[in-house]
Amino acid sequence: MTLTKMRTAAASSLAAAGLLFSLAACSAPADQPAASEPASSAASSPSASDGPCSGVKVIVDSGSLKQAAADKSVCVPVEAATPASKVLEEADIKTVGTEQYPNELVCRVNGVPAADFDITHKGGTYREECKGMPAAFAYWSLWTKPASGEWAYAQEGLATLKVNPGESLELLYTVDGEPAAPKA
Repeated sequence: MTLTKMRTAAASSLAAAGLLFSLAACSAPADQPAASEPASSAASSPSASDGPCSGVKVIVDSGSLKQAAADKSVCVPVEAATPASKVLEEADIKTVGTEQYPNELVCRVNGVPAADFDITHKGGTYREECKGMPAAFAYWSLWTKPASGEWAYAQEGLATLKVNPGESLELLYTVDGEPAAPKA
């Protein structure tokens, strides 16, 4: 392979990886959550589904997996633009990256999908090992919604994305493109 072809291939790989980073979002902690960790102050906040949220409404939806252990909806009090990773920390939502990308990708949220869980997809079954890039057909996606707007795929990951009071932030697990977006 010529040097030019190698550079083109490398650039294509980096572009694809960048797209998947945006799709799968970024991760803050790189280790599995401990079951005995204390809840943060946001855990005692009213549920995001209880009405309007003056802070950031945070939603975790295991989507096609239907694993309630991950699902959560909470209002996190913030007064200004705040990193999404900090908002998730305040909401007591634990994310885990992959071995290859411990801080760049989200592989598990609140332990979901578990390493021994069979994810059923069009091609059969799959188990997420959190080694490298998550499968293109089964991954956590990151969404944002302005106070008076529609859901949009986050253009940044958890480490760099900032959310403002009145906005919503959702981690949604997608299998074979379903669900395609958060619920309204």
